[in-house]
Amino acid sequence: MASGPFPILFFAPPDLQDAIMVSGVFARLHDEIDNASFTVVTGTAAGALFREAPKREATVIDEKPGLGARLALWSRLRRRRWGLILDAAGRKLSGSLPARRRVRALELEPAPGHKVVQAARLLKLEEDPPPPFLFTSDKTQARAEELLGEGGPLLALAPGGSWVGRTWPVERYARLAAQLLETPQLAGGRLLIVGAPEDRPAAEMLRRTISRERWIDLTAEPDPLVVHACLQRARLFVGGAVASSHLAAAAGAPTLALFGPDDETVCGPWGRCVRILRGPRSAKAIQAIDANLDQPVCHMLDLPVESAFAAARELLDERRPGVDKRRHG
Repeated sequence: MASGPFPILFFAPPDLQDAIMVSGVFARLHDEIDNASFTVVTGTAAGALFREAPKREATVIDEKPGLGARLALWSRLRRRRWGLILDAAGRKLSGSLPARRRVRALELEPAPGHKVVQAARLLKLEEDPPPPFLFTSDKTQARAEELLGEGGPLLALAPGGSWVGRTWPVERYARLAAQLLETPQLAGGRLLIVGAPEDRPAAEMLRRTISRERWIDLTAEPDPLVVHACLQRARLFVGGAVASSHLAAAAGAPTLALFGPDDETVCGPWGRCVRILRGPRSAKAIQAIDANLDQPVCHMLDLPVESAFAAARELLDERRPGVDKRRHG
């Protein structure tokens, strides 16, 4: 029987997408250590992902640059002797804090592979890596229900991207949506648009292609857990190499991820019902002509709507695995 709290200091990557990919390791520790008490160190955006874990004690936001900020963070964290420090972010700071045990990404030999598998190596679980999982509360679930309301099945799209090179043209998303909403599985359905605030122009173009009562635009929704809860109700999700695709996969939604210059074997969304689709060129072939991935050229033009529609239909025809609700608090 546990004699007292077991404090765990968990360093998560500050990037939202990377933090989702290590969330399965966090969830495994959360589930298996009954008396665990977590302090999460990460950035503001990623910090929201762990907010509703029942055993989370605190979240420490680490975004301030400079030596003074580093010293202040070190001083704050060293006041406690941690039962375990698990550093999934590769922070040098984690090696100088008092702990009974520590596992650090920096101390593992570099190995190729998906980031989910790399995170699993921290717990020696790379043979059976825990999939990304995000805890959501009843309040968040209720908020999702409120935003979605009543209506037909949901087709979720994330039409944006952080750079033109990895962004599938929004016109193609619009054509794909029109075709998919005519399929038997999505007939009478609604369009759920997700993404970052900078994706609002693309979202607006999608909204113009469908009547007002048939779209829900969440690009202004600041809480990734609310978006995640909404995506749990999606019949199908289609998006690119963006955080929304990882949220959808973690939510258990059938996910079609459209890739171009990014290597899906390293950073593709991970889940039981995920399909990756790309054009005829590999990421390596694209990077050969755009080594720094900074040219103002769309590398997704060789992926036609017809291919995306065929892949989406296959996903729709498969049995949906369902949502894991065991950890909803």
